[in-house]
Amino acid sequence: MRKAFTLIELIISIVILTIIMIFLYKSYAAINKSNILLSNEVQKISQVELLKEVIFKDFSVAISSETNTSIVTILNQSKREDVVFLQTSNSIHKRINPYVAYVVNDKRLYRLESLKPFREYPLVLDSEFVVDELGKVKSFRVYKSKDTIKGTYLFHALFEDSQEILLKVSAF
Repeated sequence: MRKAFTLIELIISIVILTIIMIFLYKSYAAINKSNILLSNEVQKISQVELLKEVIFKDFSVAISSETNTSIVTILNQSKREDVVFLQTSNSIHKRINPYVAYVVNDKRLYRLESLKPFREYPLVLDSEFVVDELGKVKSFRVYKSKDTIKGTYLFHALFEDSQEILLKVSAF
């Protein structure tokens, strides 16, 4: 009757355990890598969705202080770039009915928020505003519908990382 393992049995069991541990480590590393990739993709999608939400809110609740109707000023700068001025009741920086401008400068799209109206582009030096960079763009265009009763706008931004935002927004 034997009371212990032989040396060969011990070596074989250690080799089998080592092989199992190597496979477990490789699958753990693969899961970590896929989790990182998934997390990065979810972060990109959430940034785009947040940007869409801000743009949608800006245009859908755009107001005019004189007539309480939607008013958005679109200044065409080139075939691929527009500058947009509007007043909205949507604020990222907790201001009441801020004036907002969407401007492309050095292929970067910026959202400017101010308490004073934007009148012209390029902006005057005494302008005070908060700047939010929205990303590098290949093109940024805003189109107003021909229907003069409704304030409907088509917002199109094509970003350098191939993300594209195309929104049709009607002011309330």
